[in-house]
Amino acid sequence: MSQLERPFAVVLAGGVGSRFWPASRPERPKQLLPLGTDRPLIVDAVERAVALAGPERVLIVLGTHLVDPVLKALPNLEPANLLVEPEARGTGPALAWAAHVIAERDPEGVMVSLHADHVIEPLDEFLDTISRGVAATGGGRLLCLGIEPDRPETGYGYVRLGAELAPGVFAAAEFVEKPPLETARAYVDSGEYLWNSGIFIWRAADLLAAIRTLAPEIPLERLENGEASGFFEACARVTIDVAVMERASRVGVVAASFGWDDVGDWNALRRTWPTDRDGNIVFGSVDLVDSGDNIVWSEDGSITLFGVHDLVVVRSGDHTFVTTREAAADMKRIFEATDSPEEA
Repeated sequence: MSQLERPFAVVLAGGVGSRFWPASRPERPKQLLPLGTDRPLIVDAVERAVALAGPERVLIVLGTHLVDPVLKALPNLEPANLLVEPEARGTGPALAWAAHVIAERDPEGVMVSLHADHVIEPLDEFLDTISRGVAATGGGRLLCLGIEPDRPETGYGYVRLGAELAPGVFAAAEFVEKPPLETARAYVDSGEYLWNSGIFIWRAADLLAAIRTLAPEIPLERLENGEASGFFEACARVTIDVAVMERASRVGVVAASFGWDDVGDWNALRRTWPTDRDGNIVFGSVDLVDSGDNIVWSEDGSITLFGVHDLVVVRSGDHTFVTTREAAADMKRIFEATDSPEEA
């Protein structure tokens, strides 16, 4: 990608990653954990962003409490690369703010919105896919990247493909958020739906125009008056999917060719980490005897499993957490049963 074609890359890094509790906590969320490679997820994500946009065109959106740990994980990063949210209000306000900053720097600037906690490979296919998307922007079109599903997944959004607009770029005929299992199976079998990856491509000015028209819960006039703090106070908590993408008429889908995973819960490590001969995934000091298909994470001390299968065992900080792999997919229920995850 030539310098003239390079977009701006916005990396959303403010999530908590509660489904990886207790290893993921507000002061050290999952993007700072090595869940995809032996490096923190955010290091891999920013490396991709730099390859795409160049270091001077990368913006990372995050909370104040994450500034120091992110700069420590990314020592080559400059404070100028950071957009520090006064308070979290979801991806809608965060991306509106980033688009406003980009449009002020370059009124024709193209913006690629990425997440700090995705696993993506290989890099060259990622860059090729983004290039196709960048070439298809303009005229108010807002693009998401669609991933070909390899399993029915109830935790993802789906998008049905419409007419082909350009090679590998389609109109979005329908968005469906987190369907039930039988519906997800039907979508996968039909071949007409892709997962919505949450990666977006658009001209910053086009996103701002869409927000101004479609999303009254995001008051752009506060930003235009230089009131970033007041802007976040006035914004409703809303995702960009709900505020804009599900309401807009000129929405397209770039069919992605790269491997992608959003590492949503402990079970995702079975797709991103190697297993031993008994199907176990281990991190840290772990001994396993007559045990298989377990996920074991130890940050201090040792964990020994004997004669057990299909467990998730996590030792992090002053917490030890044990559940089944099946229950790990429903981690949010633990917030209803105990105050510990919220305190961690």
